[in-house]
Parts: sequence; C-alpha cells; structure tokens
Amino acid sequence: FGREGGLSQGAFASLNLAESVGDDPEVVGDNRRLVTAALGFEPHRLALVKQTHSARVITITGPHTGPRIEADAMVTARPGIALGILTADCTPILLADPIAGVVGAIHAGWRGAADNIIATTLEAMVVLGAEPGRIIAAIGPTISGVNYEVGDTFMADFLALHPHSTHRFTQPPGAKVHFDLPGFVADQLAATGVHTLDKVGGCTYADPQRYFSHRFATHAGTRTGRQIAIIGLG
Repeated sequence: FGREGGLSQGAFASLNLAESVGDDPEVVGDNRRLVTAALGFEPHRLALVKQTHSARVITITGPHTGPRIEADAMVTARPGIALGILTADCTPILLADPIAGVVGAIHAGWRGAADNIIATTLEAMVVLGAEPGRIIAAIGPTISGVNYEVGDTFMADFLALHPHSTHRFTQPPGAKVHFDLPGFVADQLAATGVHTLDKVGGCTYADPQRYFSHRFATHAGTRTGRQIAIIGLG
C-alpha cells in the first residue's frame, strides 16, 4: 500500500498505519481495518512488531494481543495470519514459498540489511519447510539510490561489513556518496538463493504525494506517516 486511500488528516494523510508518529490511534485503527479488509483478513489477525532496525526474526503462530515484540522480520506457516511491515523509506520485503505454504515479511533499513536480516529470515522460513529456490520475493516502495545521500563514513563502515558491495555506492558530481539500498537488498536475496524478485512501487523520497517518506518530511521540517506492506496465507 501507499499513502493514499485512508482516513488520516494533515501530515499523516491519508493511509497512515502507524500510531507511534502522532496520528489519532482510532483513525489508525480504521485504516488498518481498511487494508486488512482489502486483502480478506480479520483486523485482529494482522501481526505487527515493534521495529527497531535490528536483525531479529520471529515466527508467528497465531494472533498476538500483548505488547508488540521487538523484531524487524516475521515468518509464518499459519493460515489466516497477515504479516505487516511499516516503512517510510526503508525497504519492505515480502516473501512466499507457495508450495510449502510459508510466508515472510522484512523491514530492511540499512542497519538490518547490513546485519543480514534477509539471510536470517530465509533460515527461519526454511525451518518451517520453505526452500529458497521456490521463494518469490517482492520489494515494496523504498528510497532509491539517487535520493539516498549517506556520506563517506557510512560507506566505509558499510563496506567493512560487505566489501563486495562497492557497486551499490555512487557519488554524483559535487555531492556526497549515495547508497542503493534496494539494490543491496536484491543482492542479498540472490545470495540466499532467491532468484524470483518483483520490485513494486517507486521511490518514496521522489514521490511524497504517493508515499510516506521520513527523509523527505525531515528535509521539509514536518512529520509523516508509515505505509504498510502485507503478506499472509488465506
């Protein structure tokens, strides 16, 4: 989903799915009912985590009613459960092995991606019966390399962990170094054996009317919401 089609107002207009950004919690709840209904799930079966830019993956076995668990990826083989990832520049990744009936969802910011959250999620899916060669992956709307300025220190620290990723950094004339996060994510997926990949949606920063973008909002001196990417077993 993008930012259109919801009920939130102002800086959060209109399909904001995060209550932690200052939006009206009741309206956020209404927005969640809209997106789950669109996909045929009951609202209480939408699994969400407290995203912390970690590499932690959890396995969902049923609806969770307590405080949100800190994690940045989820996997499940349970029908009727929808896994939801909130983003506003980071890369949402949805994964499915349709033969095994196993799905996964990842919130991949640069930190989690660098710390191998993708490989860890694939390992968790394999435990549930998935095979990497059968997995279909989709990358949702995310900030593009042309708009993701990071600088020399970031590049040096990142390449210390992933020295073969120099091709994901560019430096436009007169500008700081830029990082291609979705490109790096695609590399990581391929390295785990996932070769079927769709890229869905555009650059969050370049299209703030269609997507929530934290970086765009920061540069504009305002707040923003979070869009959601959802996958589940019917």
